[in-house]
Amino acid sequence: MIKNDATLELSKEDMKSYGYKVVDAIVEHFDSQREKLPVAMASRKEMDGIFLEDSPEKPMDPQKVLDFVLEEVMTQSNIVSHPKSYSFVPGPSNYISAMADSLASGFNVFSGGWAASPAAAELEIVTMNWLLKIFGFPVKRGGGIFTSGGSMANLTAIIAARTVKCRDDFSKTVIYLSDQAHSSNIKAIRAAGFVKEQIRIIPTDSEFKFSLNKLKNAIAKDTLEGLQPLCLIATAGTTNTGTVDQLSEIAAICKKENVWFHIDGAYGGAAILAKNGKQLLKGIEKADSITVDPHKWFFQPYEIGCLLVRNHKWLKGTFTEKPEYLRDIEGNTSEINFYDHGIELTRRFRALKFYMSIKTFGLKTFRKAITYNIKLAEETESFLRKSSSWEVISPATLAVINFRYNPIGNQLTEKKLDALNQYISKKVVASQKALLVTTVLNKQIVLRMCLINPRTTLDDVKETLSLCEEFAEAKKPF
Repeated sequence: MIKNDATLELSKEDMKSYGYKVVDAIVEHFDSQREKLPVAMASRKEMDGIFLEDSPEKPMDPQKVLDFVLEEVMTQSNIVSHPKSYSFVPGPSNYISAMADSLASGFNVFSGGWAASPAAAELEIVTMNWLLKIFGFPVKRGGGIFTSGGSMANLTAIIAARTVKCRDDFSKTVIYLSDQAHSSNIKAIRAAGFVKEQIRIIPTDSEFKFSLNKLKNAIAKDTLEGLQPLCLIATAGTTNTGTVDQLSEIAAICKKENVWFHIDGAYGGAAILAKNGKQLLKGIEKADSITVDPHKWFFQPYEIGCLLVRNHKWLKGTFTEKPEYLRDIEGNTSEINFYDHGIELTRRFRALKFYMSIKTFGLKTFRKAITYNIKLAEETESFLRKSSSWEVISPATLAVINFRYNPIGNQLTEKKLDALNQYISKKVVASQKALLVTTVLNKQIVLRMCLINPRTTLDDVKETLSLCEEFAEAKKPF
């Protein structure tokens, strides 16, 4: 009989002490973030010096491996949940969801099909129904799926639209999006097999919204040339400015032209929970599909994205395959196999963290947090407008605000102002005291804050702006 002495197991006591140490480290991280620097900086050479080695043949003490990881790995990453992490889209996260992820991984739950885990599939159905109601989609007919993030959700939507609208021949179809749409949409379109000539990037207006007239002109021109307008991608909360496209007006255009209406709400979709956010998102319920990223403004840890569709049959009709090795696990039609609703066959139990955090804190708490974020950005705008040093370039919209250092009375050219604001960002990041980077609006380099962390305060913002001013003053003469 073959003896197996490689079971990859620890003793019960060793597992407990190891696990306690991991939990202690996570708790300490959540409890002490404010005292830490949010920015990690290291070169490839420095990282190679710490980590580069051949894979070890012999075992090591698990506690020593854990200590090494806690000391060298976890300290060498930006703290995206830090109150002074303002750039890109921060990931505020929450402890309950972090522990839920630990449970999902610890029990190694396969969340692809019903037969593998009826509870995992059921929780995805339940949480998907919560989201369908939140966004005004029909619960009985609608559907959706949790994905790794917005990129995969957008890709899933594009493939579904392609299949539902034209099946296999999509050579003469056209897809429309604005110049403020997220880059993941272009990736999704190309990955779905469309070529550059099938993509129409429509300019935005002075408020960074879809130019509706130019959109109508583009659709009319393509139709006259014998092309098929297939899909239009609007944005509910652009990454640059938080802007929401004219969703109701675009929905009417899509209905008239028989175009699939997809809304990328990966960033701003969750703002529907706040009263002022819901008003901005009016018309989102008219979409055929919506992307939402719970690991952004629903305060979940990475990774969890989501695609919602008006008709669940669109997903099942697009992605269902029936290989021989799965023939014994097909249940009845009410027992959903989520591998039939998306690209992934192997799927982690993403629904658990969303479920546990909503159950623990309640939707009302999430509403309060999002409302707070929107008001914080508005208060930041008010503070900037009262200062003689700052100029607001794009007003606070869904917790995003863009501004630049431009003191009253200065004689700097636009080129020098751009260089100065780029310098401020570079110095702030180099200080590691805040993560504040630039973007480009109206050909101007500007500083951008995304304030979706419910633990960020106005004092945090003021301290960061003071730091910016210190670096700017030290630069004189500009």
